[in-house]
Amino acid sequence: MKMRTLNVSISDIEYNKFGLKNDQLTFTEFIDMVSKELMRQNLNKCIELAEKHGLSKMTMEEITNEVKAVRRDAKNRN
Repeated sequence: MKMRTLNVSISDIEYNKFGLKNDQLTFTEFIDMVSKELMRQNLNKCIELAEKHGLSKMTMEEITNEVKAVRRDAKNRN
């Protein structure tokens, strides 16, 4: 299988942020690294939105009851 090389430039800050130890990564390693960072950013955004809308203070029981109510309402509409 023929392999190609793709060069990506990043700052020293990003290099250190991702804890890179090597100047060469496989494409799979690169995708994993980027995916983890995107997941971290999305989680932080979810937490921010939950706090903004007061959802972060809900207990699991309250969340479960809300989900059940939404499902019950959806069934009643059909």
